[in-house]
Amino acid sequence: MLGRKKGSGAIVIGSIFAKGGRSWTADQQLRRGGCAAKVRRSGPSVAMSSPANAAVAAQDLQGFKYLNAVLPLLQRLHPCGTAPDRAGNRLFFADHYAALLLLYFFNPVLTSRNALLQASQLAKVQAFWGGRAVSAGSFSEAQYLFDPALLQGLVSELAQRVPDAPTPPAWDCLKHLTAVDGSLLPALPRMVWALWLDDTHRAAKMHVHFEVLRGIPVQATVTPGNDSEKQQLRQALEAGRLYVIDRGYAEHQLFQDILDGGSQFLGRLRDNAVWEVVEDRPLSAAAAAAGVRSDRIVWLGCEPSKRALRQPVRVLEVATGRVDSQGRPEVLLLATSCLAMAAELVALACKFRWEEELFFRWFKCVLGRRHLVSEGLDGLTVQVYVALIANLLLTLWVGKKPTQRTFEMFCLFFMGWATADELQRHLQRLKDQKGDSS
Repeated sequence: MLGRKKGSGAIVIGSIFAKGGRSWTADQQLRRGGCAAKVRRSGPSVAMSSPANAAVAAQDLQGFKYLNAVLPLLQRLHPCGTAPDRAGNRLFFADHYAALLLLYFFNPVLTSRNALLQASQLAKVQAFWGGRAVSAGSFSEAQYLFDPALLQGLVSELAQRVPDAPTPPAWDCLKHLTAVDGSLLPALPRMVWALWLDDTHRAAKMHVHFEVLRGIPVQATVTPGNDSEKQQLRQALEAGRLYVIDRGYAEHQLFQDILDGGSQFLGRLRDNAVWEVVEDRPLSAAAAAAGVRSDRIVWLGCEPSKRALRQPVRVLEVATGRVDSQGRPEVLLLATSCLAMAAELVALACKFRWEEELFFRWFKCVLGRRHLVSEGLDGLTVQVYVALIANLLLTLWVGKKPTQRTFEMFCLFFMGWATADELQRHLQRLKDQKGDSS
């Protein structure tokens, strides 16, 4: 969540369940965990394409058969952006653009826009995506011409293909648990649309809906860095989900909007939240062991705010087992519309919100690349969507949430260092491990 803390910069994405309970300042967020993003007090904050790129040779690009399965999905993008081309002269289409970006995410040799342009001249690459060599002008035009919303449909379709993860029967009520949060993406000072702190500190923000038990992103939007996360969630609500959100989303009207949309919510409250107790519930031994200190049915808020939330909700106090900066035991206030869910599962669902923070780390530090290949909002949105598609493809190929080692194995395969048999043996070992643990 984006907020302020005395004596520091903006706080970006902190979880009380994160190891050490750390809060991240703006600069720390943009470079934490060894991420490639770089922040400077002046000048560009993101590495961009440089003319001095190493040559990309055909032998550096392998493994197209794994990507061939997604090409039929990309082909539906082909007509996008063709309306202005009345003469029929266009040779670079939206499906070509997305296919090149997929190569970018799966092959470490391709480190920039210029590397992609050079790769497009190779016969093997042209045979893969059915296009011709791409000029810098055509590639730059593409980010403003092609509609990224079509790629969101592909993300949703691939997400539906990922099977449910095996879970204990008691977790059935958490099947559609969806964590929602935002994460900053560093931007260049000249990207004037990416409003954040000031003219030299610009950023975009991706707002991701992450289905926790399957370990996959199911929806995302990209906005300027200072856009409202609450409003983005409000516009993207779906029925049948249990949204788990941090206290930056604590707004009574948003809670009611989630309920009106046919879903449930579980969110942290701020420490100064007020309520009127309707019922005190007894705690089971399992709830007490999970750190639950109290479980109440309440009318949330004071008189004016009660008009927004039209029904009682449930408020739980959950101890994290840590102490705050002042040495006091750390206790979370959780509000949920799930009145019948076991208290220990409510506490567990809130802990699961940290899975999305781990996904952001994976997205930026493992799957992500060092360069933005587009500077426009639509172009960056396309890049984010293709990265999510790459993540979903990995999940489908592996059969579970991919690890860094597995991603590296695929990269070695796409570079020609690992053979198809070696990659298959690696995937088989993962399936055997999955079978042993189930």
